[in-house]
Parts: sequence; C-alpha cells; structure tokens
Amino acid sequence: LRWSEPLADEQPQLPAGCARSGGQAVLCRTGALAVDGVGERIDLRVRLEGAPSEVVVDLDTVWSGGALDRNRLNDRQRVLVLDTGDEYHF
Repeated sequence: LRWSEPLADEQPQLPAGCARSGGQAVLCRTGALAVDGVGERIDLRVRLEGAPSEVVVDLDTVWSGGALDRNRLNDRQRVLVLDTGDEYHF
C-alpha cells in the first residue's frame, strides 16, 4: 500500500506480516491465496503527516515463488480516500 502523502513518524502498531517501507508505503504479506478464493482480512491503521483532506492509496500485488496470475489487470488498484471520518474497506 502506498499513500500519496508521507506517513507520520509515529504509527499505531502494524499487524503481523506488515512492515513500513520508506516514507509512504506499508508492505503486508498475505501468504498463499487459493484459486478463486478470498484472502484473509488485514486491519491496518496509519497516520499521515499533517491533515490532508484527501489522499490516493495505491494497492499493488507482488507475486513471488513462481505464482502467476493470468489476469494482470487486477494487480493494481487506486483509491481516492477523503477525510470524512469514515473507515475504508477494500
């Protein structure tokens, strides 16, 4: 996950399998995913520097271990996140 604004230095504890990567990204391991299956839920809270009224979050899928996805069009998503006070689920 990569945010268009920098992450604050102080962050809530990240879930197991997740690590901060640079100033604007968090990487999370999902493990093996079953064909046509639903992955496990990862609850993630982050704080951003300042108080932006909106940010863009890019979600990228990284394949490893010889895994292949025939539909590479769904490996990237971009979400506009508005500061409404609501939780986002995706």
